Amino acid sequence: MQFALERLGLQAECTNEAKKIIDADKVIFPGVGEAQSAMKELSKYGLDKIIPELKQPVLGICLGMQLMCQHSEENDTDCLGIFPIEVKKFDERLKVPHIGWNQIQKLKGHLFDGVKKDEYVYYVHSYYIPENPYSIADTEYGIAYSGAIRKDNFYACQFHPEKSGDVGEKILMNFIKAV
Repeated sequence: MQFALERLGLQAECTNEAKKIIDADKVIFPGVGEAQSAMKELSKYGLDKIIPELKQPVLGICLGMQLMCQHSEENDTDCLGIFPIEVKKFDERLKVPHIGWNQIQKLKGHLFDGVKKDEYVYYVHSYYIPENPYSIADTEYGIAYSGAIRKDNFYACQFHPEKSGDVGEKILMNFIKAV
């Protein structure tokens, strides 16, 4: 993520310090890994209490999106509870992880300004968030699911904008400038 922001001419700091996160203009909450371990790390630094209370725009990416939900089926993990949604595991009949390019549809809001329906973005995940009232973009992989969600100042996408070429750069810039 750091390199993607630098390519866009932006400076960012990677930190687990609560004060720096609270004082930040915007927060990007990326995630790679497994829900339970990630929640333990957040808890270790008190970020499990801080993140849900943030007032500035926050963008969760991949596991960061899933951790913003209430609960994940991944190791039966309680998450941050920002979105009252349960993260589900893809059906065993589908190849997981879902890796590669897929289209986003039903785009809503400023995060997708200038992004066309059916643009391709890059995914790597085994768990998903079902379509719900917070969905601002959908994707299909065996089933339709939320490609992105929003609630108040919290935005999140299951795909990796930092790995999604020009479309991903546009989404990141929309978050930085328009949100």
